[in-house]
This record gives sequence, structure tokens and C-alpha cells, in this order.
Amino acid sequence: MIPEEVIEQVRSQVNIVDVVSQYVQLTQSGKNLFGLCPFHEERTPSFSVSEDKQIFHCFSCGRGGNVFKFLMELENLTFPEAVRKVAELQNIPLDEKYTSGGSQQAQQTNSLASQLIQVHEQAVTLYHHVLMNTKLGQPALEYLKKRGLTDETIEKYQLGFAPGQRLLKPFFEEKKTDFKLLRKSGLFSENDSGDIYDRFVDRVMFPIRNENGKTVAFSGRLLVKDPESPKYLNSPETEIFNKRKVLFNLDSARLSIRKNDPAILLEGFMDVISADQAGIHSGIASMGTSLTDQQVYDISRITSQVVISYDGDTPGQKAIKRAIDSFANNSKVAVKIVTVPDGLDPDEFVRQRGADQFMELVKHASSPIDFELQFMKKQYNLESEVDVSNYISEALSVIAKEPSPITRDLYVNKVATEFGVGKELLTSRLVPLIQSNQRQSQVAVADQPPVPPAVIRQSAQSERHWNVVQFAEARLLNRMLHNHDIWLMVQGIENFAFVDEDFQMLYLLAEGYFTKFDEYNVATLSSFITENSLQTLLMDIDSLDLAVESTESEINDYVNVIMNRAPVVDQLKQKRQSLQEAVAIGDVQKQRQLTIEIVQLEQKKQAGKHI
Repeated sequence: MIPEEVIEQVRSQVNIVDVVSQYVQLTQSGKNLFGLCPFHEERTPSFSVSEDKQIFHCFSCGRGGNVFKFLMELENLTFPEAVRKVAELQNIPLDEKYTSGGSQQAQQTNSLASQLIQVHEQAVTLYHHVLMNTKLGQPALEYLKKRGLTDETIEKYQLGFAPGQRLLKPFFEEKKTDFKLLRKSGLFSENDSGDIYDRFVDRVMFPIRNENGKTVAFSGRLLVKDPESPKYLNSPETEIFNKRKVLFNLDSARLSIRKNDPAILLEGFMDVISADQAGIHSGIASMGTSLTDQQVYDISRITSQVVISYDGDTPGQKAIKRAIDSFANNSKVAVKIVTVPDGLDPDEFVRQRGADQFMELVKHASSPIDFELQFMKKQYNLESEVDVSNYISEALSVIAKEPSPITRDLYVNKVATEFGVGKELLTSRLVPLIQSNQRQSQVAVADQPPVPPAVIRQSAQSERHWNVVQFAEARLLNRMLHNHDIWLMVQGIENFAFVDEDFQMLYLLAEGYFTKFDEYNVATLSSFITENSLQTLLMDIDSLDLAVESTESEINDYVNVIMNRAPVVDQLKQKRQSLQEAVAIGDVQKQRQLTIEIVQLEQKKQAGKHI
């Protein structure tokens, strides 16, 4: 158990912006910083970070809290683990008794995901040991050394080898690991009789980590070619692994990318690893040649610059075209293309010519339009007038998608000059293509629900699920927390209590907080709230956009609604229910009496309605 004073010491020494910005690209907007929410997919940034208050809050999904809560939500950590992680990220020394893994170990037995990750980490240890320390692994180690990898790089990526002897199953049997867990891990195949056996055999093993650095899967490369087996074999999808959501090396590359290096999207694991060894640390790769929407979204959360560099052969160039299309609907990411010369893949180019020359290619990377125009040229015989005409038509379709009129004009000039065609003619054919694209865009936007700006929806998102009484409770509690005189005044009201249970519980927790702290700090109070629903409620209350100064009449109005109107609302609910029952049984006299009482209660409710 970490003492409260140690927790507050860690929290107070950390700027939440420094932690969150490692995962989300933040932009200043007014007093707060905004970015795309890491907890759900969205088109318009609604994820807010307040540097003054040291809290985060998403106005769409409602998640919010302090820096500890952010890491708990994002990395599925317990509270003590989050405290330790924050201290580690910011190099804050913690007493050894608070950094022991006891509570962490206990947590790992509580969730299937944690247990599966633990199994994968143990498999990493075995495969890496076989590679580095046994005769069985010698051929695989020699292969990696021939590919130019150093011991340090092999160690960093924990590369391994799965031998033909199938050592993994007996390894876990010796540890008495639960059989059902092994079946769910994806590390084993199963025969008709229900027995399991090692999935990966005679393969160099690449551990696949999620964005939090936890091993969730493997990709195994055949050491010796076998026409009956795929060159690469990936783990199947499991509780902890979905290949459509994982980007290889994102956990390691993220820090470099956040320092304004572009994300370099490479085709294969060896491309990423070789680039990293050569000093290019922002390389990532998808788990296949086609990027998914989720992967594009994850990239766009942390950077606005992406350089795509796939293999120089024809399949690699086609994969670049698909990647460009994947980013086409994300206007927040500027995409550039590196075409590796001489048909080399990036790994070969870096090994043969060095990182400096590769970074020169990155520096002079071409735009998607340049790449597509060059790519299309290879599909046509430009000695043929028919093919030239077809190429120009297709080129105009590509140019028409460019939103900038100046850029479109430059490319029209290029095509006109290259093929000796009048610019006026090309422009006349371009205009209807642009108009068609604009109409399609308008239809696409009309088909989607409107997304108002994040700043506008702050109060609406927070308040829309509250009734009139809860609305008054939220505003009153906001005033009480921020002004201790109001806190004392409300405390002095005889028989006062919040009607809603969550508001009352939050009030009681705040009461305990003020016995230890003289001043209100939302990030500090958040540390002492364990229930997610109450944390969210606190963020909603603290995010209310109220006038700087409160008035006595305002506070009295809120108290009046809570103490007088709430009972009337409850009575109305009961009377209406009784009226329905009277109608159902045909009791006309009871219906008349209840109707009169409902009208009187409605009049009383309206008389007490001041906000």
C-alpha cells in the first residue's frame, strides 16, 4: 500500500501534459490542450487536458481523471502500478518498499489478459535463451548476424528461435501453467483429439508488443525455405492480440515520433529493426501490407507527419498505393513517400548505403500525387497515343482530389508541359472532376452525424444526461468545491443532503478530503476516488462552464431546487403511476382526485423553479 502523502508527492511533481503527450498529439485551444481521444475513435478532437488543473477529460466518452487515472485506463493498470509507472516515466525516486512487484503479481492473477501477457513474456524468455545460448539456436543466430544485426539489437528486440524440438509445451508443463490458458494463448495448435503442440517450429521469432510495451503475439520467420509453409507465420487473434490494431515497434518509436520525427512506415520487421540499429528510431510496421482504419487512427493520434517507405519492387509499390488510400480520409496527417532506388527494400538500402543516405531520401520524399503519377506511368505504354490519352485522364482524376487550387494548377502545368497538351483543355476537363468530388464529399458529410467543435460541446456533453435536480446539484457542488465559504454555508443548512446518491457520495468523499487538505485540487481529490463512475462525475462537475463569481441568490436557488423541488418531483412520479393504475382498473373517482393532485403539484413545482 502506497501512503497518501507519497501518492500526492508523485502527482505534484508530474505535469500531466508531459505524460499524455507521449500518447496523444495535443494542440493548444484556449486554456486547455486538445487531441484525438486514445480511448475511442473520433473525427474531431474532444479529448481535453488541463495543465492548470492537471486533469484530462473526454467530452465524448466521458473518461476523465488525473495522470494516474489516464495510465490506469490506457494500460489497464492498478492504481499502485499507475503511481509506480508515473514515477518511473518522470524519474521520481520511490522507496524500494513501494516499488516491489507484490501487488502487481497479485493483479496478474486476476485477469485473463494479464495472464496471457505473462505467458507470452515467459515464451519470449525461452525463445531468446534458445537463440543466444544453445546449439539449437546457432543457425538462427548466424542468420540474424548475416542480416547485419548486432547482439545489442537482438537483445533490445528480444528476438528468439523456436526449434524443431517443440520446447514450449514442456516448458510450460514444468511450470504447471493452466492448460486452458495455454489453449487460449495462440502459442499452440490443437489436434483432433484435443492435444496441443507448439505452433511455431524452426522459426526466428519476433515478439509483437502492444503500444504499452507488453508482448501480445509473435511473428515467426522460417529459417529454411519450405514450399509447404508460409515464410512468416503470425499468432492467431486472441484476447490480447488483434493484428488490425497493432503496429510493430510503436511502443518504442513513439518517443522519437513525439520529438517531431516523422513516423516512418516500413513494410517489414527487419526494415524497422535495421533502421533502428542504424539510428532511425521512428520506424513502425503494420502486421500486413494493408493498413487498417484503427492503425491509421493510432498513428494520427501521435503525429501529423508520416513517411511511407516500402520495398522498391512492384508488390511494394502497390502496397504504398494502398497505404496512401488508407490515409486519404485523414486530413490531419501529411503523407510523403520514399521510393527506395534500384528495387531494394529499406533494410537492404540502410545496410548497403547507411542511415544518412536513407534520411536524405526521407528529406526529399515525394508527395502522394507525385508518387501516384509516377506509379501510373508504369502501367501505360507512353509511346502509344491511346495510352497517353488514358494516362492523362487518370492523372487528372488524381489531381482533382487535391484540395489546394494552387497545387492543382502546378500539376496541370506539369502534365501539359510533359505531353505538349494545352493547359486550357486540361483545365476544362479537370473542373467537372473537382465538382464531382465536392458533391461526393458533401453527400458523405451529410450521411454522417454532425460533430460540433469540442469546445462548444463541453457543457452540453456534461449536462445532457442530468435532470433539473441533478443539474442544480452539479452546479452547487462545483461552487462548494471551489469556494470554501460556500462549502461551510451549505454544510450549516439543517437536514441538507444531495438527492442523487452519486452526488451525495462525492460530497462525503470531498468532506474527507478537506480534513486533510486546506485547498481544493481536482487532481488530488481524484486520487482518492476509486469508483470510475464517481471519477467521471467529478470531471463533469469540474468542467462546468460557470461564471467566475457566484452570488448568494444563485446558491439559494440551487439549494431550493434540491431541498424543495426534488421531493415534489418524486411525488409527481408516484401520483402519475397511481393515475395509470386507476385508469387501468376504471376507477373514475380516483382518476379525478389524482388529476387534481397532479395539477397542484405541477403548480408547486413551477413556483419553485428558479433556474
